[in-house]
Amino acid sequence: MSRHFEQADGLCERKDPATDGFVFNQTMLRIADPARSLDFYTRVMGMTLLKKLDFPDMEFSLYFLTHGEDFSDISEDDARRTAQTFGRPAMLELTHNWGDTAGETTYHNGNSDPRGFGHIGFHVPDLEAACERFESLGVAFQKRLSDGKMNNIAFIKDPDGYWIEIFDAERVARG
Repeated sequence: MSRHFEQADGLCERKDPATDGFVFNQTMLRIADPARSLDFYTRVMGMTLLKKLDFPDMEFSLYFLTHGEDFSDISEDDARRTAQTFGRPAMLELTHNWGDTAGETTYHNGNSDPRGFGHIGFHVPDLEAACERFESLGVAFQKRLSDGKMNNIAFIKDPDGYWIEIFDAERVARG
């Protein structure tokens, strides 16, 4: 079966069969306060903490969060659950180095010089309602819907200052 995908001049256009089974699994963000960040990503953004891994010898913890509604396939067996965590697509990995603390630790969000990482993005089904909810929860905005020329996206900030693009996929498609 043939599928049509976007093309870009000068780039590899064909998927190498050797990459069959590859899964984009995670984007990692460093965090200063796990309680603060986990509250934000679970309560405010609706994610679920799937797995926590502690590394006492190296003094850091990893928190893997995902989105979705049906977690009936997630195993109670620790080893199987870890394998499931690392096999899922599009996870958010929060990394806490145990010596890092809120108020003392600041991370570069990639949006000031030198620029690099920019943001993560969330589709929401009702853009205005989501932004009103973020406002009522005291979430910091980088860009509100009414700011600038692109009125179909907003940017909020997580507790460590990372930008999160908020959009409705249908509105993005309409331009």
